[in-house]
Amino acid sequence: MASTYSFDIVSDFERQELVNAIDQVVRDIKSRYDLKDSKTTVELGEQAITIHSDSEFTLESVHTVLREKAAKRNLSQKIFEFGKVDSASGNRVRQEITLKKGISQEIAKQISKLIRDEFKKVQASIQGDAVRVSAKDKDDLQIVIQRLKQEDYPVALQFTNYR
Repeated sequence: MASTYSFDIVSDFERQELVNAIDQVVRDIKSRYDLKDSKTTVELGEQAITIHSDSEFTLESVHTVLREKAAKRNLSQKIFEFGKVDSASGNRVRQEITLKKGISQEIAKQISKLIRDEFKKVQASIQGDAVRVSAKDKDDLQIVIQRLKQEDYPVALQFTNYR
């Protein structure tokens, strides 16, 4: 009996790394000369990060710090979806950054279509917010992974359950 090999394509991030990155951002805000008097707060929720600040300028600085700290912790920039800037009470601004997790049906269809069109010996099936890719040859799966890394999808892709 011929065995098949498979892996899953998912879009996820390490929650603890994000918690650590947010902690570093908060520490940076308290110590940076241009940010420490701005009364800026950064709160990590279940699905989003909320930033309260005194101006859009300081908000941009916080974005820069957040992106740097996330990059140092190997978190993709694609997990952040910056919402619109709202005015809050007392001349302050608030912004929600939604955390993207999972592959949408639309992107999953694009991925499986690319695999179907370019790789005849490989099967792709959409399973919830992940895509399972299977083949009889491990080398084919490696080639698929390399090909998908060349594409620029709006979500960060990880390849898990490789067996």
